[in-house]
Amino acid sequence: MPYTPIVATLGYVLSPDGQRVLMIHRNARKDDQHLGKYNGLGGKMEPGEDIAACMRREIREEAGIECTEMSLRGTLNWPGFGKQGEDWLGFIFVITRYEGEPLTSNPEGTLEWVPVGGLDALPMWEGDRHFLPLVFDGDPRPFHGVMPYKDGRMQSWSYSRL
Repeated sequence: MPYTPIVATLGYVLSPDGQRVLMIHRNARKDDQHLGKYNGLGGKMEPGEDIAACMRREIREEAGIECTEMSLRGTLNWPGFGKQGEDWLGFIFVITRYEGEPLTSNPEGTLEWVPVGGLDALPMWEGDRHFLPLVFDGDPRPFHGVMPYKDGRMQSWSYSRL
C-alpha cells in the first residue's frame, strides 16, 4: 500500500525573551480529537504551498501574527495518528520573531504563553513529551523521527539527526 500521509506543520512561537512558548489549549470543540490537550500551532498543507508558506499561514490564521523568523527543527512521521488511522507527516518549526500581538483564542481553543521549562506539566499527547525536548535543545541539527500510533496511543519512538 502506498504511503500517502497528510502533510502538516507544527510551530512553536517563542516569546521575545525566548523563555515562553505560545501554546493552544484545545478546549473549544467537543468533537476535537485533541480536546483538553495543549499543542503547538499548525495544520494541513494546502495545494500550491511550500512548507514554510504553510507554517506562516497557519500561524497567521491561528494566532493572528506574522512570522518574520523561523527555523525548521525537525520532521515527524506519525503513522496511524489520524482519527481513522491516517498517517501524518509533520514539519516542526520554531518561530523566533514575529510581528503583531497574538490572539488570546481562536475557534479551536485558548492561546496561552507557557514557560518552555513547564511544558512537561501540561496535558498533551504522550508522544509530544518525547520530541519537544529536541525542538528546544541547543543542537542546531534538525531531528527526523517516527512515532507510530495505534488506537490513539503512541507505540514507539525513534529519531536520528544528520
